[in-house]
Amino acid sequence: MDRLVFLDGSYESAPRKISLLPKIAPSLSVYCRIIDIVFRAASKAKNKRYGNADWCESSLASLRALEYVGVRVEITGIDNFRKLEGPCVFISNHMSTLETFVLPAIISPLKEATFVVKKSLIDYPVFKHLMRSRDPIVVGRTNPRDDLKAVLEGGIERLKAGRSIIIFPQTTRTAVFDPKTFNTIGIKLAQRANVPVVPIALKTDAWGNGRYLKDFGKIDRSKKVYFAFGEPMPIQGRGAEEHNKVIEFISSKLKKWG
Repeated sequence: MDRLVFLDGSYESAPRKISLLPKIAPSLSVYCRIIDIVFRAASKAKNKRYGNADWCESSLASLRALEYVGVRVEITGIDNFRKLEGPCVFISNHMSTLETFVLPAIISPLKEATFVVKKSLIDYPVFKHLMRSRDPIVVGRTNPRDDLKAVLEGGIERLKAGRSIIIFPQTTRTAVFDPKTFNTIGIKLAQRANVPVVPIALKTDAWGNGRYLKDFGKIDRSKKVYFAFGEPMPIQGRGAEEHNKVIEFISSKLKKWG
């Protein structure tokens, strides 16, 4: 069975020879595979046969689809959350659709987790069956007060059940990280639930945002994909210091990666 192997808490795509079609048409090659993955997963989910192991398998297949066309992936800091007992709140910047597809393959084999997602994702044709099966926390992105209530109530319930939460505090996906748009909703959830936060810095612009359909843009095989997990942080007081540390972690990694 295919799986990610982490050596010293890290993973890096192995060099491989790329055949002609994925070399000249990487977007076509990736999306053909992604469509097949989603349809297969959605069919199982619709029939209530799609569990955490299936989600990890689908997610890993998505990562392999990217590697198939020559996109290189580097993952570091796995031991920072693997050693953690109990659930946590993962707080990450949000750059593209790629992380939604790939993060479960990294996190969920070690800590069962779900996302905070916008409502449109659970209404997406076909994909909605897959997403709903993961029991996500759904926000509307129109009323911040209602979204905060949904995240706090739904997040605490899932964390008490032992499931970690992955949250993107930015209002939208963007290639440029702006700390001013990075809200404290993940910090507030962790503080209320009395669980630590684990920062994630990622660079996933190899999967571009589309002009007409934002979720599916150009696949650029020349851009390397990075995921870095920071040290767990318990929340002290209102969490202002931890929020700043999350921002500093993400900013420093993005600067390092260029």
